[in-house]
Amino acid sequence: MSDGAAGSDFAELLRELKDRSGLSYGTLAKRLHMSTSTLHRYCNGDAVPADYAPVERLARLCKAGPEELVELHRRWVLADAQRGRKADAPEKRAAAAGTATEPGPEPKPEPQAEPKADAEAAEPVRDPEPAPGPDTVRVPEAAAGPGAAGRRGRLIPRPALLAGITVVALLGAAALALQLPSGGTDAKNTGATAAGGTAAHHTPGNSAPPKAGSSTAPPSSSGSSASTDPAAGAADGAAPDGSSRPADGGRATPPLTVDTRPYSWESPCSQHYLINRGPADVAPPPLETDATAWVTAHQAVSSGEQYVTLTVQGSGRQTVVLEGLTVRTAQRSSPLAWNDYAMGYPGVGCGGNVPTRSFTVALDAMRPAVVPEAGHRDFPFKVSGSDPEVFYITADASAYSVDWYLELSWSSGSRHGTLRIDDKGRPFRTSGDNGRPAYEFPLGGEAWRPASSPSAG
Repeated sequence: MSDGAAGSDFAELLRELKDRSGLSYGTLAKRLHMSTSTLHRYCNGDAVPADYAPVERLARLCKAGPEELVELHRRWVLADAQRGRKADAPEKRAAAAGTATEPGPEPKPEPQAEPKADAEAAEPVRDPEPAPGPDTVRVPEAAAGPGAAGRRGRLIPRPALLAGITVVALLGAAALALQLPSGGTDAKNTGATAAGGTAAHHTPGNSAPPKAGSSTAPPSSSGSSASTDPAAGAADGAAPDGSSRPADGGRATPPLTVDTRPYSWESPCSQHYLINRGPADVAPPPLETDATAWVTAHQAVSSGEQYVTLTVQGSGRQTVVLEGLTVRTAQRSSPLAWNDYAMGYPGVGCGGNVPTRSFTVALDAMRPAVVPEAGHRDFPFKVSGSDPEVFYITADASAYSVDWYLELSWSSGSRHGTLRIDDKGRPFRTSGDNGRPAYEFPLGGEAWRPASSPSAG
């Protein structure tokens, strides 16, 4: 493969990954902490990155597969070697030209007037100097010492001259190290000077810290980008709405979102809450849209059953397969000894049909499981950015108070993971209500009354 072909093949694969990602040069450059023009030059073949780290980050942002990462690294190595050969060519030509030029004889001195007798007596006679060779350097006498003006200089072997310069540099570095105070920035600069560099004294307010994206350290091998995307920084943590936590094997944000409504109602008549308050301290039943605020204000717990609605949607163009939904029990205890409050009004009929994608969970079981309603299909399902799915989970408890959450297993291409679904970072909580004092709120009434009241319609 020719040098030009190596660079063009590297740029061609970069352009292919960029185009497939659907992201603009500006978006990619911002996430890679580089300028748009620089990224454009890489993809056009006008320049080759000096380090492979930004190349790998770009590939992972564009969802490159393992084989594509290997091929991209191979092409970068060839393109980088080509760039190195181009940079070394002028130096090699200059070195070859310098080697071919042999040092010629020293030009003969111009005839000078015969010195006076007193000058001859004052200056001792010196032996004639040999012609300078490639390993000798002429040092002017003015630099050699005082009182030598007008002399032609003397020849010093090149190795001896270089050794002398090195000794002087080391002595100067040692003297500077002794003068600098210990600790702080100057201590670090002393180490840099001793290594042969020039100490860079940092003046407060005169030097800016390095930019966040300027590091050339290789990215972690754990996975892509972080997300990358800026939203990808939340790997294995809570989602922005707090309703789910991804567990994508160390990867970035999973390619799907879950909107969780833990206090939706299948019907008002079926929904009850346990509250550790007397009826005089409990507000009238809310509308379903206000149920979350009402539950939070009263620190209520779902009584008997809890109806959870999940809206699952892909966050990209790729299809995501929802492989299964698992129930996890965080804690189990005796039912809460609180009062039970019904959301429906006595005497008012209510009911509803069973929507599709409906499932039940028996929390009293030793191993609760998500079971589809009769006549409804079970997992797996598929979702995408334009084709979401809505799931309805009815979890019932009678003998226990159960803290629980769900885990959604998913896969998309070569990626797979598990997404935790809960109540904004906390487990759902459902308690049995057997034997608990029950209250209802009559339609048009002003206060709660016992459900066993003779006037309860």
